[in-house]
Amino acid sequence: MNTVRLGIIGMGNIGRYHADYLLHGKVSRCQLTAVADAFAPLDAWAAKGLKTFNEGEALIRSGAVDAVIIATPHYQHTTLGIAALDTGLHVMVEKPISVHKADAERLIAVHARHPRQVFAAMFQLRTEPRYVKIKRLITGGELGELVRMNWIITDWYRTEAYYASGGWRATWKGEGGGALLNQCPHNLDILQWLCGMPAKVRGFCQLGRYHDIEVEDNVTAYWEWASGATGVFITSTGEAPGTNRLELCGTRGKLVLEHNRLTFTRNETDMLEFSRVAKTGFARPDIWNVEIPFDNAPAQHATLTQNFVDAILDGAPLVAPGAEGLNSVELANAMLYSSLIGQTIELPLDGAAYEAKLQELIAGSRFEKKVVAIQDEDFTKSFVR
Repeated sequence: MNTVRLGIIGMGNIGRYHADYLLHGKVSRCQLTAVADAFAPLDAWAAKGLKTFNEGEALIRSGAVDAVIIATPHYQHTTLGIAALDTGLHVMVEKPISVHKADAERLIAVHARHPRQVFAAMFQLRTEPRYVKIKRLITGGELGELVRMNWIITDWYRTEAYYASGGWRATWKGEGGGALLNQCPHNLDILQWLCGMPAKVRGFCQLGRYHDIEVEDNVTAYWEWASGATGVFITSTGEAPGTNRLELCGTRGKLVLEHNRLTFTRNETDMLEFSRVAKTGFARPDIWNVEIPFDNAPAQHATLTQNFVDAILDGAPLVAPGAEGLNSVELANAMLYSSLIGQTIELPLDGAAYEAKLQELIAGSRFEKKVVAIQDEDFTKSFVR
């Protein structure tokens, strides 16, 4: 194979975005050959020479593609991913890879039966220059041992019109969650990529505080790592103007990412070592105030898709292996489950218990969703977080 024939399943906002850069040749050795959607009109895509299908399974069985990007509503990510892997296709799944941990584990288990097929997740923030710099500082030991994390990311503001734009949005049955599962998977992926998975979490999630929805739109959570490091994660889709501030504090200093600036207040001496040897009670380590430069180029979905193609054709290592998508799903589930049962959750999360709780929420839902048409707008403004 010299060229990967790629199909996209789900032609909503993100599916159309993938199709656009593929048709404009932003990914080499790759040809978009087919698209599928059960509801969106496909005539315009057929006019571009693409094969079109009204069902994702039909595209998977068609023989028209070697690989697929799955960009459907969340619950279909698992079923379509499994179908594609079992058919012999390579698979890239949009975030989240599944609605809940048990489904993610089922998807990962199927891939384990097909190890020669490439299974990737679309976590493009891993290529975003700011986070790449932070990763290098952490892995290079510049930050020392992590002692505290704080991410306030409340600039995910969404209107009632946003939630009314699709019948699946912000429902237990259609989406399986709210801000944590829709807006924040990339942030949760970045946190576990940078800091590793915490040992336990305690979530406080408000359901429909700001919107006429049944899922969470306001969250405050406490995290704790096995090392004793602690963290606070705060997010909302109802707060304006909102904040986006990430702080990572280690024994060698503090990193702050806010307002498109990355600053490092660096201790000349490890704070724990300094405390042990200091001769006075109020002494502090000397510090350097450093602004860390980075390229302002945003993370590109096309970069991850190119990596997916290179993995298929050349065996290149994946930036975001599909199995790693389990971690952000588990974090989202654990925070919500903790809030629902009013208890701290120790990780790893009991996926079966959370799945049962989610089914209970679906069965008990009396929420009536009102769907209205909204004007087209540029949703790509929400990409960089």
